This record gives sequence, structure tokens and C-alpha cells, in this order.
Amino acid sequence: MWRDLFCRPLLAALLGQIIFLSACAATQPREFISEKPTKGYEDLVVGFAQIGAESAWRTANTASIKGAAEQLGVELKFSDAQQKQENQIKAIRSFIAQQVDVIGISPVVETGWLDVFQEAKDAGIPIILVDRRADVPDDFYVAYIGSDFEEEGRRAGAIMVDLLHGQGDIVELVGTVNSAPANGRYSGFRAIIGAYPEMKVIASRSGDFTLAKGKEVMEELLQGYGPGIDAIYAHNDDMAIGAIRAIEAYGLKPGQDIKIVSVDAARPAFEAMIDGKLNATVECNPLLGPRFFEVALKVANGEPVPRWIKSEESVFFPAEAAAILPTRKY
Repeated sequence: MWRDLFCRPLLAALLGQIIFLSACAATQPREFISEKPTKGYEDLVVGFAQIGAESAWRTANTASIKGAAEQLGVELKFSDAQQKQENQIKAIRSFIAQQVDVIGISPVVETGWLDVFQEAKDAGIPIILVDRRADVPDDFYVAYIGSDFEEEGRRAGAIMVDLLHGQGDIVELVGTVNSAPANGRYSGFRAIIGAYPEMKVIASRSGDFTLAKGKEVMEELLQGYGPGIDAIYAHNDDMAIGAIRAIEAYGLKPGQDIKIVSVDAARPAFEAMIDGKLNATVECNPLLGPRFFEVALKVANGEPVPRWIKSEESVFFPAEAAAILPTRKY
């Protein structure tokens, strides 16, 4: 009896409190409810640390990123690092201080990112790698959007085998030393030609992905090897165009006396193929802006995304260059 007298009032009081709290929650304004609102593109603030403008490819890549941001209404904080890693690191720290939603970066080189990527991780700001990879643990970035550089090298190697019929001396114009595309295109190419003992890379020099440096390096290689060079493998079209100019100044015919295979498939490469000065170009798609912001929005909203979002790419030859050139967007 005494238990009933004691417990009933207590239970009634507790039940009343529960009903009161439930009623309060039901009438609480939405801004006090702990659900995170879904962002739209117009709510998205993105920092992007670009390498610079070293090539026609990079110019097209930048235009794609800026154009997509404008079209979608994204607030883009863009930084041009002028080919310097220290400038990209400063840009990332600035983005962290500004508390952007997502950081995108095309790392100028693969190494040297651990500290600043850790700072972004500690700040809770996800990083998306665009076009180039960084040598960091997988949990330091959420996704990589871009090409398979080793596959590009393998494609170039297979084309070179056909052009030289499995034998010849090749010089290689390498991209920026320690950059992801240079490393991948270097190893992929060798994975193919390594099966052909009579095909040799007799010289491998960095042209830093620029036309001017490609021309300068090719001039030096011609002084050293002259007509003994059977072919050139250029890690991008800009260096190939520079090499073409050097070959012509030397008195040889590019594309004929010296076969040339490059990577990027930018408009100047199609023009060179039409002129018979370039034998093939392997595509590396720079138009990554729309896909980048699509992924950035998903990441900002906590949605899962693939670790590697591959670019769709092809290979092009002189016979089709004139027909395809008008359709090229870069």
C-alpha cells in the first residue's frame, strides 16, 4: 500500500515532464534542431590551388574549373602557384584560415604535402586531388579526379613500337621532375618498350612541361645525338611542339626523319599532326571542372564518393586529325 502511495505521484510527475519536453521539441524553431542542412552549389565555398599556366593543357584546365564555378554559382577562391610548391602550400593554409568547405589541388610535385594536408584534416576540411596525385596516406584526401598516367605511358609505348617496328633510339622529354604525370608516363612507357631489346631510350631530360624548355632541351640533344635520334617521346604536347621547332631549325623533318609521340591531345598537337610533324598524341583530358564541383558538393554534404574518378580518354593519329580538330574544346 505504502509503495503505491509513494510511486504513483512520482510516475505521474515523470510522465508529465516527458510530455512537456516532447511538446517543446515539436514547437522548437527549425534552426535549433540539430539536423545539418543540405548544401547546394550556391552555398558551396571552394578553394583551389592550381599549379600555374605552364601549358595549353593547364590553361584549359583552369578555364574549365573557373567556368564551371561561375556556371554553377559556386564561390571559388582560386590560387595560381606559378609552378612553385611553396605557393600551393601557402594557398592551402589560406583556405584553411578562410574555412572553405572543400579544397581542390593539382599538386605540382608528389612529395612534401604531409604537414599541410594534416593541417587541413585537423581543421575538418576535405581535400580533393585534381589531375595530379600526392604521396600522402589515403585518409589525407577524399578523392582523386584524373587520368591514369601509367596507362598514358603504356599507350605511348605501344604506338612507338609500331612506328619504329620494334627497333630504334629514342630520346624522352620528361615533364616536371617528381610530378605524378612525369613519373607515371615514364614508367608506363618503359613497361611496354622493355619487351623490345632493340628499342632504347638513349637520353631522358626534363623539359618541365613547357614549350620553351622542350625546345631548349631538344636543341641540346640534337647537338649530342643528331640524326642518330629515331624518335621522341614527349610527356606533353607543349614540349613536343618545342622539339618540332628545334628539329626544323636543325634541318631535319619532324614526323618523318624523327618520329614524335606526345601526350595531352591539345589543339596544337592536332595542328602539328595535320602538318605531318607529329605522329600521334595520347589524350589527357583537362576539362575536369564540372566533375570536380559535382564531387565537392557531395563531399561537403557528407555523401560517399569513389576514391578514383577516372577521366575518359583516347588516342589520336594524323589521319583523323583534320576531322576531329573542329570538335576539340582545348
